[in-house]
Amino acid sequence: MTEDKNAPKDKVAAKDEKAPRAPKTMGHEWDGIAEYNNPLPRWWVLVFMVCIAWAVGYMVVMPSVPGVKDFFGGTAGFSSRAGVRDVLAETATQRQEWLKPMADAPLDEIVANPALRQMAMRGGEVIFKENCAACHMVGGAGTKGYPALVDDEWIWGGSLTEIQQTIRHGIRSGDPLARTAEMPAFGRDGLLTRAEIGQVADFVLAMAAGKPGPAAGQALYQANCAVCHGEKGEGMKETGAPALDNRIWLYGGSRAEVMAQISVPRHGVMPNWGGRLSDVEIKQLSVYVHSLGGGQ
Repeated sequence: MTEDKNAPKDKVAAKDEKAPRAPKTMGHEWDGIAEYNNPLPRWWVLVFMVCIAWAVGYMVVMPSVPGVKDFFGGTAGFSSRAGVRDVLAETATQRQEWLKPMADAPLDEIVANPALRQMAMRGGEVIFKENCAACHMVGGAGTKGYPALVDDEWIWGGSLTEIQQTIRHGIRSGDPLARTAEMPAFGRDGLLTRAEIGQVADFVLAMAAGKPGPAAGQALYQANCAVCHGEKGEGMKETGAPALDNRIWLYGGSRAEVMAQISVPRHGVMPNWGGRLSDVEIKQLSVYVHSLGGGQ
């Protein structure tokens, strides 16, 4: 097709504009691949440069560059840690005002006062989750080797003051006022033979089930165990001996586990929280724990 010489020049120019233009390249080519010359938009370059300038200024003004032992604190003197410390200090001051009525009130008055009791329950729950749930489980459900706190069975007594005493001084914790009791190792120390230990275990398991046990086991129980656990297995909080007339077993209730506890008993240790929690926190925790199993 030949060009129409008589066609208007403006139409010819329009056709030329619609024709694809060859892209600009950098003049480089590798294996048939050319490098295009497509510079970034000017506005994008300006924004990028502004961001770099902002970052440098921010690094100078605010804490930024870490060092070996310290970091550059910035010319503005800002510190998020100091801010957090100030907020925590202010919160602690406010809490002292809220808890002041509880600090001066005995446990029975705290429980009798609805407002104080609610405050103690909320605070005690938080303290329990942070410090006690790791052993006694969330909600005081307990697990093997760690007593459940959701029932009415209390080895050392379940009144408010008894619970407070246990929390403050612990169990076998080394505190001078800690509750301490140890069961003799009847097997390890040769106090009973293995056959006799089996007879005692059979009697204890029968007693826990509400059934009469073997006479031989009963005689051995009365001679060796009743002084602490009671003649009928009711337990004695004064000696820290758990009740045996139920099916609550701290270290397992199978025959082998009961025999193992008689032969070489295990004794748990509970920390004394008197030096770790404040008096008000111990009161809150006592009220909360007391509520889990109904208390005594």
